[in-house]
Amino acid sequence: MGATKGISCLETLLIGRRLEAGGWPFFQSEQASIEATCVAILSLGATPDDGGVSKFQFLTECQLSDGSWPSFHGDAEGTWTTSLALSTLISLNEVSNARDRALDWLLRERGKESHWFWRWKFKFADREVRFNPDKYGWPCIPGAASWVIPTAFSLVAIKQQTVCNRFERSERRIRLGVDMLLDRVCIGGGWNSGNSVVYGVPLPAHVEATSIALLALQDEKRVPAIEASLGWLKQRSASIESVESLAWCILSLFVYQEPIGHLQARLATLIGDGRGILNNATLATALLALKCGEMIHPFMVLR
Repeated sequence: MGATKGISCLETLLIGRRLEAGGWPFFQSEQASIEATCVAILSLGATPDDGGVSKFQFLTECQLSDGSWPSFHGDAEGTWTTSLALSTLISLNEVSNARDRALDWLLRERGKESHWFWRWKFKFADREVRFNPDKYGWPCIPGAASWVIPTAFSLVAIKQQTVCNRFERSERRIRLGVDMLLDRVCIGGGWNSGNSVVYGVPLPAHVEATSIALLALQDEKRVPAIEASLGWLKQRSASIESVESLAWCILSLFVYQEPIGHLQARLATLIGDGRGILNNATLATALLALKCGEMIHPFMVLR
């Protein structure tokens, strides 16, 4: 089937999986996932609402009183999904205090290694992992250590929200997050989900972590670590068989002005009619990658 018709069919399939109360679950569930919902909203773009709860209304109703978003609708604790929700609201061009509240939460949140005790532990008492605890990012959940993907999405969201009003606090937090990513690059380029070396053993890079980390660094100076990671991703792209990994690879390579047409063609073949993809976040990310170049990139960071 043609590319346009194929995308339209995938959009229809994704819209049909939307919950009656609004939002999307990961799989067949009545509880909406904030991650799946955000990526679905981004992939559908200007597709009109069907008369029920609007995309914007559902997303803002899920925001907690402290400005964060939980992982699932109805949960009480804010998580890394706050960054994804903020980027989604920015993409919707919605101007509300929801964005400012989300930014404030992200600027306050940090990995546990930012605390003096954990910095001391990782520097002097625990030598099994290799990283600089003075360079910290964002955790998946409050109280945990910094991880690559939450840090990368947080950097993208903060950079997008402050693009016309970068202030000292946001700039300082951005620089810490960027330094943390560069400190944890795997040997040979790319990123694992957390540390690059554990128990003296170098860990392999992962496609999704590398792709999303590169999205966060797209406006940074092309230091050797970024060049090596981009080279690793380009080389690895030829053998990716995972739909979600290939989709994130496409979204990342596009912002670095690398050719993606051949990767989109392979992704379309892997997806087929989409019915075999049961995870709605995966389906939405794949749809977003197929439309890459035809719509505004939701994770683009202006220089």
